[in-house]
Amino acid sequence: MSNLMVWFGELTTPARLYRRGLWFLLPAVVWILGLLIIPGLALVALSFAERGQFGEVVWNFNLENYARLLGFGIFGWTPDIIMVLLRSIWVALITTLICVVLAYPLAFFIATRPPQTRYIWLALVIIPFWTNLVIRTYAWQMLLSPDLPFAQIALALGLLEPNSSLYPSQLAVYIGMVTAFLPFVVLPLFASVERLDWSLVEASQDLYASRIRSFFQAVWPQTLPGLTVGIILTFIPAMGMFVVPDLLGGARHLLVGNLIQQQFFASRDWPYGAAISLGLMVMTLIGLAVYRRRAKDAELV
Repeated sequence: MSNLMVWFGELTTPARLYRRGLWFLLPAVVWILGLLIIPGLALVALSFAERGQFGEVVWNFNLENYARLLGFGIFGWTPDIIMVLLRSIWVALITTLICVVLAYPLAFFIATRPPQTRYIWLALVIIPFWTNLVIRTYAWQMLLSPDLPFAQIALALGLLEPNSSLYPSQLAVYIGMVTAFLPFVVLPLFASVERLDWSLVEASQDLYASRIRSFFQAVWPQTLPGLTVGIILTFIPAMGMFVVPDLLGGARHLLVGNLIQQQFFASRDWPYGAAISLGLMVMTLIGLAVYRRRAKDAELV
């Protein structure tokens, strides 16, 4: 009788509870295995294969795809692939930075609204998710065309040359990227701002701290969990984004996402595309590890 337990009014044993727990975990385990682990292992195996003469996969395992990823080809070493990877990191970093700068005042604005209107503002932030990203990107193509106000204002300010437009350009890519990922930063930041302990802010002001110092000493540490989530949700997909750079950059600003898309659909070089995908995953994990390390160090200060 010592091994018997009462669980929601049912007499049971630890072994039976353990088996029941495994049944509850089974759907999640199957989901992770089917959509993450098995495809990931298949991608690893594919990255060591070769492309056949007609685009088929030849299972002749070697490191040629990874050598190409590092820039080594039949004509020697070239920095083109490295530049694409570095450009992708740069675009993702700039996109994330702009989103954070815009998200902080927006999150504070929404959090300080009356309860009756607060969630209306939140709904306005979420509304872009109701439309497909491709449709939103095509909409930006029209909005940035020469005949519409954005280009006319930029032309009047001397930011554009005559007979030119804001699209396609690097600026258009950043506009599309920021508008696509801004809600991913605003929502977790809003959750942190809503739970702020304002007594710490008042205490910093009572100690004659400036507004900037009050922000970094009293507000920043409290919003760091939401900021971390927002940065992760923005930086990772921005690294692999290919729709926005392709449509708004006019195919002139090649990023790693576009490179992967070309290998799988245009060149039909699946092994090389798999190697690039794994390289992108490794870079993303390294970036997350560095950011997590720095965030922990900041919490200890």
